[in-house]
Parts: sequence; C-alpha cells; structure tokens
Amino acid sequence: MPRLGVGVCLLFAAIALALLLSCIASSWAVASKEEVCDVDADFALGLEDYPAAITLHRNVLHAHNDNALAHYHLGFAYGMKGRKADEINEYLAAARLGLVKWDLFLNLGVAYLSQNDGPKAIKTLQIALLLGPNHPEAHFSLAIAYEKSNRLRDGTTGNNRFVTPGAGRF
Repeated sequence: MPRLGVGVCLLFAAIALALLLSCIASSWAVASKEEVCDVDADFALGLEDYPAAITLHRNVLHAHNDNALAHYHLGFAYGMKGRKADEINEYLAAARLGLVKWDLFLNLGVAYLSQNDGPKAIKTLQIALLLGPNHPEAHFSLAIAYEKSNRLRDGTTGNNRFVTPGAGRF
C-alpha cells in the first residue's frame, strides 16, 4: 500500500510539473511573439549587425508595412548607423501605428536631442517618463534635454508641463 501512495504522489507531481512547464512555454511563446517582429531580422539586430538588420527589417516592412515593432527596430538600426533622420521617421511610424513603449519614446527623444530639437525632445522624453517612470535613463535623458534647452536655469521644468501619451501629433 505505501508503494501505491508514493507512486500516486509521483504521478501527480509529474502531471503538475508538466502543466507548469506547459504554462511557462506558452507564456514564453506569447511574450516572444509580442517582442519579435522577425526572428532573422531581430537576430541580426541582437548581433549588432546593423546593415543586415536594416536590410532584413526593410524586407519585413515591404511585406507588412503595418508592423509597428519592425518600424521601431529599423529605426534603432538606422540610429546605430548614424542615420538620424531615418531613425526618427521609423520611430514616428511605429508610434503612429500604435506602439506605446517607454523605450520607443526614449529613443525618439534622444534622437531629437541629437538633432538639437529641444522642444520635441522634451515633449517625447516626458512621454517616455510617463510610460516608464522607474527607468532612470528616461529621467537622465529628460534632464539633459532640459539642460540643453536652458530650461534648468529659467525654472520652467515643473511637472505641470508633462504631456499625456497621444496628446498632440508627432
């Protein structure tokens, strides 16, 4: 009888483990689907092979121009190659398609800052901060934008100047 009890316990443990692993695998599949626009294109981006990432993401967008994440990733690759205008255009396309991620707006704000467009940088970085208040890089980049725009000295950096996501056009 004790053997049957141990066997039954092991069977239940095996079933529970199988269900747990199935749930984990399922959540990984959902998460990866949300964060990957194309496996090969994103792999090239992850390897920092920006010319290949640009080519592969452009191919993805040729087939699916409404892929907001592909626009975002293409913009990032352009930015890493110093193509700031293309970077900004792709980030804007991603935002227009409804991608609302704090790091998209952070990267867009930093790109505006690199183009010396302080007002757009500040507005965009404020959105990044609203979407990702616990990310220090959003605070840091906004402080740099304020400093470059001389807004730290004139006292116009108050919280009442924050905008909400979706307010205004990009």
